Order: sequence, then structure tokens, then C-alpha cells
Amino acid sequence: MNHDESRALYDRALSAIPGGVNSSVRATRPYPFFVDHGDGAHVVDADGNRYLDYVMGYGPLLYGHDPPEPVQAAIQSYASEGPMYGAPTEVEVELAEFVARHVPSVELTRFVNSGTEATVSAVRLARGHTGRDKIVVMQGGYHGAQESTLVEGDAETAMPSSPGIPPSFAEHTIPVPFNDSEAIEAVFEAHGDDIAAVLTEPILGNTGIVHPVDGYLERLRELTDAHGALLIFDEVITGFRVGGLQCAQGKFGVTPDVTTFGKIVGGGFPVGAIGGRAEIIEEFTPAGEVFQSGTFSGHPVTMAAGYEYLKYAAENDVYDHVNGLAERLREGITDVLEDRAPSYTVVGTDSMFKTVFTRRGAPDGGSEGDALDSEGNALDSEGNALEVCDAGCRQRESCAKYDHCPKTGADVADAEVERWERLFWQEMKQRGIFLTANQFESQFVSYAHTDSDVEETLEAYKTIL
Repeated sequence: MNHDESRALYDRALSAIPGGVNSSVRATRPYPFFVDHGDGAHVVDADGNRYLDYVMGYGPLLYGHDPPEPVQAAIQSYASEGPMYGAPTEVEVELAEFVARHVPSVELTRFVNSGTEATVSAVRLARGHTGRDKIVVMQGGYHGAQESTLVEGDAETAMPSSPGIPPSFAEHTIPVPFNDSEAIEAVFEAHGDDIAAVLTEPILGNTGIVHPVDGYLERLRELTDAHGALLIFDEVITGFRVGGLQCAQGKFGVTPDVTTFGKIVGGGFPVGAIGGRAEIIEEFTPAGEVFQSGTFSGHPVTMAAGYEYLKYAAENDVYDHVNGLAERLREGITDVLEDRAPSYTVVGTDSMFKTVFTRRGAPDGGSEGDALDSEGNALDSEGNALEVCDAGCRQRESCAKYDHCPKTGADVADAEVERWERLFWQEMKQRGIFLTANQFESQFVSYAHTDSDVEETLEAYKTIL
């Protein structure tokens, strides 16, 4: 592939934009390709190279780059009538009503402008509602570029993860490992009266797609209830992608007090939202005293795009299509890994997928120390064959890979991240497959993808791995 124009654009960008990009994750090696336009499930770069796109804007593009006609018509109509007004519009009410009808935790919704703004507001709301300061977060979880959650370390030694954040912020944030019930039980035993909320993604979506182990989300619900804290699900990534219109909380059957949204809820435009029980959300100004406001909040073009996006999904087989394609893709990658890289792990659910370059595991894919049959399959202590999750890790104890599949953010960080970025991503790009640029970010299948796209992708995996 020729990338001369992208290289020239990057050269210009370095003189006008810090690092040449407006979001650090876009700074791929040796330089990013610059997109000229999207086309269904593809993007075309400034040099005319065409890529099968599984980044999908990092999640918002449920329909790919050509949304259904009702969505496009609504966007054009609202944009032509005036960009924004500084006053309410009917369509923001319609979108809020739609969210409340479908998402289990939501009675009221406040719209904002980004996922970061949503989680910032949710943390402030939790502190205002409870009168407490401490927030529990998951190590390796990501809740946007906000001071309260850009924290690393553990419950005893939390510290800011970026320069520019005063250490005093970290004093009120308690990081714990995802999927570790004992760790969070100990935190509540020590700090229960001071904890305003537990803030977590129901699935870690910015850390290799880590599923909750059986009972973990339920335990978070029990602990927060017992100690008068709020349970906040960050569904910026999973919202309206995992679990369909009920989101991940509907899929897992655990209802939080507050939910944050972004990405799909705005139909591909900048958006965020905070939803939850009326008695909590009404504490935002002007109904309550917790300040929250924004010039562009409830932007009519965004609200119209989001409303038509979700209406179309409710009235058509969108989720059946995208989830079915992604399942076939995960199954196919699992088969490829069995022959070429058995220590790696396929993760994901619904329309999300990723391959984590995990280092652990016996060559046959079983756990270290497993007995093997004549074909190299792992056996349990009674000689029965152990099954392997065939379409993405589900944290099943009966799975032969259960002992070494990723369960925390640290497990993903221990994977072969350099191999992913320097070799695998680069070679997939050269074959016209656009994946998220590092080992951590999720990838997405859209309504625009096809069976032939899946086959093309699997052939690339076979060739490279």
C-alpha cells in the first residue's frame, strides 16, 4: 500500500496538533493513515487505500458508515433547521423516553456531550447523593479523562496515573482488581461508611473485553446495597451494543442505581448521558442541588440521530445480524488460534470481539498440569474432556482455559502488547483490515458487515498468525 499522502498529512499535523493527533489512541506506528471517507463497513484513506473497518469509531457506529435512511433524513432535517438553540427541543424528550422504556435502571436521563462528561457528572452525583467522597473503581477500567478515575495502584497505594492530577484526587479513589470479590469485600469492610459508589463497566471494554466471573456483578450489587453506596455501571461502550436495547445490565440481570452512556446513544455524534432512578437523577440542578449543565447538552442533531438509531434497531433485526456475524467471527478466530497460537484468547460478546495475546496456557490450550487425551485435548480429574469457549471467553469454570484467560486488567496488560502493536496490527493493516490500534481497545462488528467480510478477515488471521 502507498501511504505518501497520509505521511504528508501527519507531517503537517505535527506542526499544528500535539503529537499530530487529537486523541492519543490514534497515534499508530510509524504514523496513522488519514481517513478520507467511510463506505459501509469500510474506510478509504487519503491515498485511496480501502480498509475493512472493525474500529467503527471506537464503538458508536452500529450501522457502519452509511446509517439507515431514517437516520440520515433526521440528521439532515435537524441540521438544516438550525444547529442549536440554547433551549429544549421535542426530540431530546423522545430520546429520553425511549431510553427509559428499554433500559432496566433508567427512569430519568440527563444528556451531556461525551462519555467522560457523563462519568464526571455521575461521580459528582454519587457524592452529592450520599454525602460521601470515596469512589471504588476497577484496575484497568477506563471512565474517560477525568481526575477522579485516572488513578492507578491498589486500595492502599492509589496515585494519579497522569501528571497534572493532584495526589489529593487519588486519596478519594480506591482501585480494586475486577472479578476479585474478596478484594472489594475487604475495601467495604475498611471504608464502607465513606464509599459513595462503585463505578465499573459491566464488561471491561477498554481492557481487552474482560467478562465478569459468575456472581461478581451480583456481589457488587449486594455490597453497595448493604453499605448505602451507589452502584454505577459505565455502559458508554456496552450501552445498546451488548444486550440489545436493554444494554449489558439487561443481559446480566443486574440493575445498577446509575448508568452512564455514550457512543451509540448519540448515533455517531458527540454525546453522553446519565440515567437512573428518578430520586437520584433529580438531584441534578435545577431539580436538585448537584450542579450539572452544558451549552451543547441535548444538541438537537445528536438527539435526532440517536433517537432514529435506536428506533431503527427496535424495529428491525439489527442485533440478530450484528451479533450473529460477530459470533461467527469469534468462532473462526478461535479455530485459527487452536492451530496457530493456542495460548492466545478470543474475547467478546454480542457485536464486540478481540484477540488477547495471552502468554499463559499449555500448547494444546489447556491449563498447565491438565491431563491430555490422545488428540491433545485437556481432561478433568475424572478423564472427561474439558470444553473450550468456542465464541469468546465467558469465564466458565468448566472451560479448559479458565485458569489462564484474562480476568483482570493486569492479565491483559501482561499479554504480548508489543507483538500486537508492532507486528500483528501492522500486518493486518497491510492486508486491508483496520483493527483498534492496541491490545486493549475493543473491536466492533456493524450492521454493514457481511459474511464475506468475516471470511476475508479470517483469511487474514490465518495468514498472519
